[in-house]
Amino acid sequence: MIIIHANLQVKPDQEQAFLEEAKTLLAASRAEEGNSSYDLLKSTEQDCHYTMVEIWKNIEATAAHNTSEHFTAFKQKAPTYLAAPMDLKVFSGEPVKA
Repeated sequence: MIIIHANLQVKPDQEQAFLEEAKTLLAASRAEEGNSSYDLLKSTEQDCHYTMVEIWKNIEATAAHNTSEHFTAFKQKAPTYLAAPMDLKVFSGEPVKA
């Protein structure tokens, strides 16, 4: 399992447009065969800060997602909405054994 946290700082004047565009991305990504979960969360500590939390069955599913029409369209429009580059964190879903 692959878990991705994409941290997004959205321009205040673009927040509504970003949320509208994100609706399309969320619905299409959730419908992908290798997707287990795809959610957009809003920070309670920072204005206009969101985290996209994605869970994929494997690395191949993330590769397919990254080349999908809906993701590439969102990625092209992202600079319009974002105040800073996206901060991406990728995790293996395998628990650490202590």
